[in-house]
Amino acid sequence: MGKRGGKKGGRGRGGRGQSGGGPPRRAQRAQRQEIERRNTQYEQYYNELGIVPEGEREVFWAAMRRDLPNSFRFTGSKGHALAVQERLKDFYIPEIVSIRHEGEFVEAPKPVDWFPDQLAWYMTVPKTVIRRFAPFASFQRFLVAETDVGNISRQEVVSMIPPLLMDIKPGMTVLDLCAAPGSKSAQLIEMVHAGEEDRTREAAERVRKGTDIPDGPEWEDDGRASGLLIANDVDYRRAHMLVHQVKRLSSPNIIVTNHDATAFPSIKLPSAKGPDGEAIVNKYLKFDRILADVPCTGDGTCRKNTEIWRAWTPQNALGLHLTQIRILVRALQMLKVGGRVVYSTCSMNPVEDEAVVAAAVHRCGGLTKVDIKDCSDALPGLKRYPGFQKWKVMDRQGRMWNTFHEIERHRDTEGVSGLGRLNESMFPPEGEMGGISLDRCMRVYPHSHDTGAFFITILEKKSEIRALRQDHEYRKVDTTEASMQKIDDEELNQAEAILDLPETNEPMGGALVTNEQSQPANGQPASNDDQSTLNNSITKTQEEHAGHEKRDTPQEITVEEAQKGSGNGLKRKAEDEPLEQSPSKQVRLREEHTLGEKPVASSAQSSSQQDVDLEGAPSLNVQLASARNSQPHEAKTSASAAPSESLRSVAALENAGHVHPRANGEIGALAGKQKNKQPFEEPFKYIPPDKSELEVIRQFYSLSSRFPQDRFMVRNAMGTASKNIYYTTSLAKAILQENEGKGMKFVHAGVKMFVKQDVPRPEVCPWRIQTDGIPIIQAWVGEHRVVRLHSRKTLRKLLVEMFPSFDGDDWKELGEVGEQVKDLPMGCCVLRVQPGEGDDSISERMVFPLWKSIKSLNLMLPKEDRKAMLLRLFNDSTPLVNQSMQKQQTPKVPAEKANTSSPEPENTNGSTKDTDNAGADLLDVIENELDRRNDEAAMEAAQSVDDVPFDAALIIDDI
Repeated sequence: MGKRGGKKGGRGRGGRGQSGGGPPRRAQRAQRQEIERRNTQYEQYYNELGIVPEGEREVFWAAMRRDLPNSFRFTGSKGHALAVQERLKDFYIPEIVSIRHEGEFVEAPKPVDWFPDQLAWYMTVPKTVIRRFAPFASFQRFLVAETDVGNISRQEVVSMIPPLLMDIKPGMTVLDLCAAPGSKSAQLIEMVHAGEEDRTREAAERVRKGTDIPDGPEWEDDGRASGLLIANDVDYRRAHMLVHQVKRLSSPNIIVTNHDATAFPSIKLPSAKGPDGEAIVNKYLKFDRILADVPCTGDGTCRKNTEIWRAWTPQNALGLHLTQIRILVRALQMLKVGGRVVYSTCSMNPVEDEAVVAAAVHRCGGLTKVDIKDCSDALPGLKRYPGFQKWKVMDRQGRMWNTFHEIERHRDTEGVSGLGRLNESMFPPEGEMGGISLDRCMRVYPHSHDTGAFFITILEKKSEIRALRQDHEYRKVDTTEASMQKIDDEELNQAEAILDLPETNEPMGGALVTNEQSQPANGQPASNDDQSTLNNSITKTQEEHAGHEKRDTPQEITVEEAQKGSGNGLKRKAEDEPLEQSPSKQVRLREEHTLGEKPVASSAQSSSQQDVDLEGAPSLNVQLASARNSQPHEAKTSASAAPSESLRSVAALENAGHVHPRANGEIGALAGKQKNKQPFEEPFKYIPPDKSELEVIRQFYSLSSRFPQDRFMVRNAMGTASKNIYYTTSLAKAILQENEGKGMKFVHAGVKMFVKQDVPRPEVCPWRIQTDGIPIIQAWVGEHRVVRLHSRKTLRKLLVEMFPSFDGDDWKELGEVGEQVKDLPMGCCVLRVQPGEGDDSISERMVFPLWKSIKSLNLMLPKEDRKAMLLRLFNDSTPLVNQSMQKQQTPKVPAEKANTSSPEPENTNGSTKDTDNAGADLLDVIENELDRRNDEAAMEAAQSVDDVPFDAALIIDDI
């Protein structure tokens, strides 16, 4: 779904605390109110399309002009989400419905009736009312606290629809091609993990009892989820926003990548034996489900992004059309036969919706290869409209066209003025594609459920496809020099200003880049992270689009095979290539002359760019960045005409060992730092099961042999377990290892399972279980490191007090926990909070890491998690107390008298380091890290439709 951009060097996309562009948030709200919610051309276009029946037109536009209600979704496992939901229903709603405003009771938050298990809610109370009453302030604190710890996701209601239509089952591989900021990815990963908590608990119990584990794909890995989600975004910063979102779900089943969705590289898998016993060398990952929530104009989001009313023009959609087709075609290429792609936009324009679907199906071989699924029975209660079979296209001058034939006739008599970017694929399909059932597509409009507008289509792959080149399909009007002179320069300037694109004569890079080849010579397309971000009137949609098409002329990326056979250097067309066993495909950035547009480079330049031979080069993305950044900016245009010398020189340096080894094969540090300003990502290195650190962990925690020992990894080139140990699934491991050094840009994978800390004695295990990893491993930890808790009173004490003492008789103050830990050896253990009955019992099953020190105990949770839990379980906002810091404060030594060479003072036990204070330092590290993440998220978070900000959260400045 779309999100608004921000200019470089400023506040970015809604972040706080940065100097530069963008008014304060209150000023932004004032500006939104000042925008007149009318646009003659915008309304004329959709009225003439007949987007809704004439009898609904008035209520439709009235809904479009109202502010969007606040909405949110409960996240995490179903059981946990329902527990948080109960708090809302049992405590906050009764307080809210007691409020009277202007003689009427205010409307309480309501569940979305068509969303499963009432896990999605919305609220229509005006901001002016929210600011006046204390119960709303209390509710606001609850929402903010639960959002901070990941139990609630702020997300627009219609944005929740596409993941619900994907029909994800256990063990499936899923790809989210345009994932940031990550609210849909969060939905998808929750589906991948559906039922896992109960299954793993049952499997561990059966193992302890010696009984058999049930059969079925969901039980193959002892109940652990074996599926995988790959979440991708073209922009590096947005990819890390995505990491921030999905990290809160603590899933080992997700990988985050940073690639252009139109040319997403095929992911190589380890060799396997076929039915005949022969090894299948070139084996690539195919996906069961793919979400293509593509870049779009976002004109269905004008209730939130009110700037659309002022900035909407027809050329916005025209410029994105080809990019959207490429993304959908690439998704269908990577799909398994029988799998499904869900294509969605937050635009109402058929040029971005039905036209893209029809063109992609046509390019992939027609209706015998790809089918549009009927989803009219999905999500009962959701009101939807069928897709268009016929529509008109508006050109830059606001003229409406029924067919491309009309444009051709007009060109012959009147010229091409105002017809920029128009393409035959934007019009309703004719001929053999005329019978395509576009009415099976789904349209959701604002007046139906008081939401934004959205478009969704489910496509099913019926057989393997051979995608046709985009320019092979559709007619374009002649763009000769004589024709080009008729173009109105003011129109081009206006379009450029709207998209906020930089004025430059630099052509888009035209070197060959690889898509599916396994050798290091073939990397991925260099991303365009140094692009100028778009202004606030353009959604994600166009921000990502700017990464693909920076000029008035859109660039087309097509897929062709680089070689046929073994090393014969011959090329054959992509149409002839069987995609199932494609040993090598290359993607070239090629010029596309669309109607009424100027070419960005001469044919001579294009020819030289397309004929670059990079056979045997070690890392293409490194070479591209090095070659382009080794020359001054003013020389880039001429250099791009013949880049082969630069690239070969870089290859020679790398082969001779004169380039840092990290740049060769580990996501290209040189490319990131020099071209994309993208920091180097540390590699993913797996630890051998017999590593001494893992042996210490196994012995200390008495880990069951049924827990996988070969899925632990670290993030450093040497593969040493020095600080953090991560855990992934077996499929994630295979992907990370097989594609190392082959051009894949991995940003995130794995869950932090163990963290090393200082301990006073060698017999104490220094590796404590991290909060993120404890739900995965806790069922397989030996009983001697497990502590059980049933009492609400004891849990509250552990939440409020950090490092409560159990020295002497203090352990008695810790209730049942004190009795269990007083004789327990020092180190980390698992605290299982178990539900029971009675006034002092807990209703929710939870598990935490608990650190047993020499004289104190500590629940290893960040402050924000503690506060959110106190508020949810006890309606308690008591300030946290750090008992260790209170008891062990020491006077400061004057600087002039300090002896820096003296050893640390010994404590009463004779150790050279106070272990409780070491734990306090560790907690500070945790808290600082959380604060850092929250600050970064606040600075980077987009004012997006996916992550719709609560008014309750927005008014924190005003309360």
